[in-house]
Parts: sequence; structure tokens; C-alpha cells
Amino acid sequence: MNHPAQDTAPAAANDELDIYRRQGMGQSVGFGKTPALVIVDFVVAFADPAHFGGGNIAAAIAQTARLLAHAREQGWPIAHTRVVYADDASDANAFTSKVPGLLKLTEQSPLSQIMPELQPMPGELIVRKRQASAFFGTELAGWLHWRGADTLVVSGCTTSGCVRATVIDSVAHNFRTILPVDATGDRAIGPHDANLFDMGQKYADLSSVDALIQR
Repeated sequence: MNHPAQDTAPAAANDELDIYRRQGMGQSVGFGKTPALVIVDFVVAFADPAHFGGGNIAAAIAQTARLLAHAREQGWPIAHTRVVYADDASDANAFTSKVPGLLKLTEQSPLSQIMPELQPMPGELIVRKRQASAFFGTELAGWLHWRGADTLVVSGCTTSGCVRATVIDSVAHNFRTILPVDATGDRAIGPHDANLFDMGQKYADLSSVDALIQR
């Protein structure tokens, strides 16, 4: 005997996707002439499930290492972000009221250091931020424009949080935005998948690291 929920679930999913298609979403922005890479918050705390990690973040870090090597070979502008708060928490804000553990991420804390396999090289920008987006209250947009970037490849974590916020602000700054799905991670797969789908429909072209490298 068939269960009604099983019979209707695929049809419902197809109906939802059809809504996006009929409304003209999911178009491709493609690459411009000068891609850049921003790696969002791949620091020790987000690689450790005891702090802010879990899910598929470890796998996304491994794929980002491949993407970073490719970006360096191609001479792309590269930026890395860290969440950094003052030692005395004097810059606590509404974000840390919601997630107080973020205040552990101070300049010298081991938790706030970029993962060893993604260590920045000279000439790569390190962005210190206190909010979700890599753009909010930082020099990132000006630096990217100064470097002549017109396309931004965004990897990092979490897909549903700081990556999403960065992608939305990337579009607001008029960058063509590319999201390598296997180089982004989240502590839970449900939010990861849902946000990839939504960003792919409205803000970014979805790709894989292999496809970016082959391109």
C-alpha cells in the first residue's frame, strides 16, 4: 500500500521548483574578466564540532584548499575572513547577544586562527569582522574594486550564515557571484542544502570546485 505523503512529496518538490522557473529565477551570471576568491571564516573554531563546527565543514575545508591553490596559480585576488572581537568584549553587539560564544574569537585566541592548510600568503587580504557578512564594516569591497575584480567566488562557512550574508552583499556590490557548493559547509546539512538552493535561484551561480578548476 502506498503512503500518500510518499506519493505527493516528489510532485510537491517539482511544483515548488516550477514556481521559481516560471518567475524567471535561476539565471546564470557567469564569469567576468577578473575573478577573486573570498574564504569566509574557515578558522579553528568552525572546524571543531565542540565549538561552531560539524556537518560537512571539514570536507569543505579540504575542497577549499584545492580551490585556493588554483586561485593562487591563476593570480586571483584572494581574501580570507576571521571573526575577531576585543579581549574585553567591549565591541559586543546584537549578533553576540544571539551567539555569545562568538566573543571567544579574539585576536590571539587559537580558536580564531585560520586553518593551517589555508594560511594566507603575502599579498592576500585578511579581513577581521564582527558581523556575518565579510563586507559589513570592512575594507573588502574597496579592496576588491581596487584589484579590478568583477567576479567573486565565495567559499567558507557557514552556508546558511556568514557565507549567505557575504553572497548577498557581494551581489549588492555588483559582483558576479559564484558559489562552489563543495567548498562551503554548515554544521547541519538541512540549512546547507536549503540555502544553496535559494542562493542558486536568486544570488549566485552554483558550481563545483572541479568545474571551476577545469574552467
